[in-house]
Amino acid sequence: MEPARIPESFPAPSFRGNQERALADIRDAFAAGNDVVLVRAPTGSGKSLLARSIMGAARTVEEADPAQPTGAYYTTPQVSQLDDVEADDLLSDFRIIRGKNNYDCILPGEHDTPVDQAPCVRKKGFDCTVRHRCPYFSDRSIASNQSIAAMTLAYFMQTAGSDVFRTRDVVVVDEAHGLAEWAEMYAAVELTPRRVPVWDDVEVPDVTAATGDEVEGAVRFAEQLLERCEAEKDRLLAKAELTPEEAARRDRLQELRSELSYFAEDYRDPHSPTTWVVDQLDGAGGSITIKPLDPAKYLQHTVWDRGSKFALLSATILSKEAYCRGVGLDPENVALVEVGHTFPVENRPLYDTTQGKMTYEHRDETLPRIADLLVRLMAKHDDEKGLVHCHSYAIQERLADRLAELGVAGRIRVHDRENRDAELEAWKASDEPELFLSVKMEEALNLEGDLCRWQVLCKAPYLNTSDSRVEQRLEEGQWAWYYRAALRTVIQACGRVVRSPEDYGATYLADDSLLELFDRASTDIPDWFGEQVDRLSKPTLPAADPEAALAGVDASPGTYSGGRSAHSSRHGPGSSSGGPGKSGGRSGSSGSGSGSTPTNRTEADAEKRENHPLSDVWGDS
Repeated sequence: MEPARIPESFPAPSFRGNQERALADIRDAFAAGNDVVLVRAPTGSGKSLLARSIMGAARTVEEADPAQPTGAYYTTPQVSQLDDVEADDLLSDFRIIRGKNNYDCILPGEHDTPVDQAPCVRKKGFDCTVRHRCPYFSDRSIASNQSIAAMTLAYFMQTAGSDVFRTRDVVVVDEAHGLAEWAEMYAAVELTPRRVPVWDDVEVPDVTAATGDEVEGAVRFAEQLLERCEAEKDRLLAKAELTPEEAARRDRLQELRSELSYFAEDYRDPHSPTTWVVDQLDGAGGSITIKPLDPAKYLQHTVWDRGSKFALLSATILSKEAYCRGVGLDPENVALVEVGHTFPVENRPLYDTTQGKMTYEHRDETLPRIADLLVRLMAKHDDEKGLVHCHSYAIQERLADRLAELGVAGRIRVHDRENRDAELEAWKASDEPELFLSVKMEEALNLEGDLCRWQVLCKAPYLNTSDSRVEQRLEEGQWAWYYRAALRTVIQACGRVVRSPEDYGATYLADDSLLELFDRASTDIPDWFGEQVDRLSKPTLPAADPEAALAGVDASPGTYSGGRSAHSSRHGPGSSSGGPGKSGGRSGSSGSGSGSTPTNRTEADAEKRENHPLSDVWGDS
């Protein structure tokens, strides 16, 4: 790596904000001998452009000795972030590669068949005459031979050890704040009827029965299951031709064998730093989930062995030391570069509209108040689109039902797990002032300008304590980690609606626990976000009048009169939409709650997976 090339590799015609200063600091950090540089850059910093500049310093083929790595990788956990990179003309030298299931076969009669189920993977000895034109293998070949290869983090981890995507000189991980959680999620082993092709052929034990140790019991079962998976895989491989379904079964068996082998070998390794935890539903015969804590060993193989120098970019790497511990880095060998915020704080206000606690035991009391609050906010922002961060589908459903009872369903849009992307795009494309009740959209969502002018955080996003990983850490006293994880999600959410120095948008806090979170995690709050917290105020809101909330909107659910446009916004900074210093009481009482530590121990099972920060964004690459 040649750090001096970092500033001159900037791809835009000119710098904006703090970009020039940031690149100079990043250059100096690498020049000082650091192999890893954390770049804490808030929303709107142009992290993708910073990433391109850093990768411009990678060793070239002409500069390298035969054994030295060259070129750079760009990777991000978010598929949408990769889409944005692909669409950016300033980043045209990024060569994008995605997983096989994102490409269709081009053979006659196979045009609707994804490449991972094409004849080349179904038929033994199949000689594809158009492999040189196959969209997947073509993209893979281009990406592997160009100086910058870009891919999702899932694909990046999957290709560890690949002869195609070898070690490179520079690796940039964008949106890197959740790297430890992604590694834990990716290394987890899910043993369920849907995920285990031979589920009906094995007897699933109660993993605690034989030894009283659920992890030891899970290892024994994993080793038995490995033998059955091997036998079924060999049976399929013996066939001359597979159906698409059989090909998918074979591939899942291969994947499952790898997962089970890694778990068993790591657990049996006395030197492994990984702690494993196991959950089983309903004892014998029930689904089993095996999850790692402290995935440093896994990251070593899948990430840290893949490059010589690393830049990890995010707005919410809140504590350098804690982050390094979580991903297996020595803080002494890591530099932190802080990029200042350039958005006026008055354009990104936070408002205290708390209605009580949204913990499970208080939700029945608080949720109707939040629904009333939403009606008041719809009246305040009668011609502007809004977003509600619902935290879980259970909360989303209850809010939607309550808002329908209040007569404002005609302005509400919701989504489920299957149609979330389609509903998001429809909402963004609409000119009507719809209120979108979202789940797990706190990250990687750009709602610049009139796409959204106001949003509501209706629950403090604490991780669910019924998750065994969370429970284990809290038993070890890792409460700072617990609060930091929630704070990170809040800061990410607050960055969805203000995307440039000229943009503006209001964020309303509806859960008392959000204010408590700011106190508990105060030492981890970045200065620029601390400015927003310090200016927290109570806005003046109109009454909860459904007619005012539906001004210009047809009262029939899901239909609009077309008479109003969200683009006729009149609530700029400092206007009647509320600004710092505005007075006014809050709607409803605060509800009960003594400020005790939130535990959510009685959260419904249906919410357990929804509340994981990756549950709705992790998918096939």
